[in-house]
Amino acid sequence: MGKTPGQKAARVKDFKMSESEILRKIAVIFVTDVVGFSTLMAQNEELTLRSFRSCKEILDNLFEEHSGRIFNTAGDSVLAEFPSAVSAVICAVEFQKLIKARNASVPNAAQMQFRIGLNMGDVIIEGTNLYGDGVNVAARLEALSQAGGVCLSKSIHDFVSQKVDLGFQDIGAQQVKNTNVHAFDVSIGGLAPRQIAPTPPAIEPVEAGAPPSIAVLPFKNMSTDAEQEYFADGVTEDIISHLALWKTFPVVSRNSSFSVKGLSLTASEISDKLNARYLVEGSIRKAGNKVRISASLTDALKDRTIWSERWDRPLDDIFEVQDEISIAVARAIDPEIRRQSRENTELSKPESLTAWDLYLQALQKYHRRDAPEGILSLCDQAIQASVNFLDPYLLKCKVLLRERFKPHNRERRAELSAQIFEIASYVVGKEASNAGALAMMASYYFQLNDLDNARHYAHEAFGINPNNSAATRALSLTEAYAGNIELAYDYFLKTQALDPSEWREWPQFEVSLLMVLGRMNEALDKITRAVENDPENNLLLGFKVAALGNLDRLADAQQGLEAFLQLRPDVTSLADYAPLLPDFVVEAVLQGMQKAGLKQ
Repeated sequence: MGKTPGQKAARVKDFKMSESEILRKIAVIFVTDVVGFSTLMAQNEELTLRSFRSCKEILDNLFEEHSGRIFNTAGDSVLAEFPSAVSAVICAVEFQKLIKARNASVPNAAQMQFRIGLNMGDVIIEGTNLYGDGVNVAARLEALSQAGGVCLSKSIHDFVSQKVDLGFQDIGAQQVKNTNVHAFDVSIGGLAPRQIAPTPPAIEPVEAGAPPSIAVLPFKNMSTDAEQEYFADGVTEDIISHLALWKTFPVVSRNSSFSVKGLSLTASEISDKLNARYLVEGSIRKAGNKVRISASLTDALKDRTIWSERWDRPLDDIFEVQDEISIAVARAIDPEIRRQSRENTELSKPESLTAWDLYLQALQKYHRRDAPEGILSLCDQAIQASVNFLDPYLLKCKVLLRERFKPHNRERRAELSAQIFEIASYVVGKEASNAGALAMMASYYFQLNDLDNARHYAHEAFGINPNNSAATRALSLTEAYAGNIELAYDYFLKTQALDPSEWREWPQFEVSLLMVLGRMNEALDKITRAVENDPENNLLLGFKVAALGNLDRLADAQQGLEAFLQLRPDVTSLADYAPLLPDFVVEAVLQGMQKAGLKQ
């Protein structure tokens, strides 16, 4: 078996890339060409070139408006990259609409039609040009596109479908030039939908060692009004969508889940039919301007309910309530399945452990703060058992990130950063819409002080899954360093609610935000507890001294300063201390330290 990305990266000693090394990034690729260009050229070369230039001018103007950058052209083909999947889709649709309007105003011989393919994926950078799978898939989608149409990869669709007011047609897995691509057409006015032969929903076999699958069954409409069925179905579909964002567990598709609607089947029979161990069931009752929604989670293998909840809400905004409930259900179910699976794993014999079991053991050790070697070993075993199971890769990134901040690893930071980047890049290459991997890319660029790229990847991750704690953590950090402190604190609180363990390595970060926001009493309370847990940590003690100084508790501040200077005798002035602090908190900390008596 080949080496994993982490094993390869372990050879990296100096992370400053030489010019000979391959540079990669995640990019949104836009590819278009003219339908039947060769035929048009053969019929009237001069007219065809004039028409193409006219159309190209329209495209150039749209690229400028939506921040598209052309990186290659070949005859009638144009390849461009975009900073945003949403911008690329809007640009593509506007272009097709403008070309349609142009065609209506010129003679038949001067009319042109274009195909467009869009993909988000890993690309190789060479000068101003881009290569690699991300570009190749976009080119294949362009070949698959209808004349006058826009064809998207699943990675683009999943990212933009909830952000743009457009319709999409799922045309399924398509074989194009020996490559299987799951594609979607954008519904554009005047363009007939493709005729796809209806097929019964396919139930995917569960890969050995993969996490257990979950099926969200159609919620029952308990209202007397049969027309409220749409509301129950809408909530069900939203819960499926939100659960799928976690990418922790395989989620049975909407078509498959709805195939059991109205059937009298036991939980065990539904589980067998859908290949799903866990079932989410629920009911919705609307009365007047109120709605009651109940949901439960069943372990079909053991035939027992392991979680249930009920919500009562006013129906001031039906869609807002629908979204709130679906997110709440998804957020509650994810950790519940983790807990249940971990309990099952603890009862398993070592020789029967699957990739999922090994990953859960590694995750438990990670949360217990066990030695990194044991956690990484379990992750590698999980990867060897199921190379396409991506969670162990991301857990390795978290372990390496934690290690990077430990003082004794100061000399290894470049090496650890290299490993994080290579593993995260590998996962993004496998699954471009993986929020956890994109959040790790943000962390990597943050470590390099590349704030623009760090914010870009953090926002990409958050856009894919706003309930991914690594994404909200990355946003909190990057927005703080960008000077958006209130926004950073909002993301901090969101991260804390999703997974408090994300901030255990950085107790001073919340204190920094509170100090800059002027909430000194809260900052002092937080930092005092942190210092009690780690009294030899000079960074924490320095923040406590600053908080005391800012609160004009000068006797306590001066006493704390003496203890701080014993730990850091090299800091003899404010000028010595300033370079050790994050930029956004320098002013607040130095002000407090000056009051405590630290000289300028």
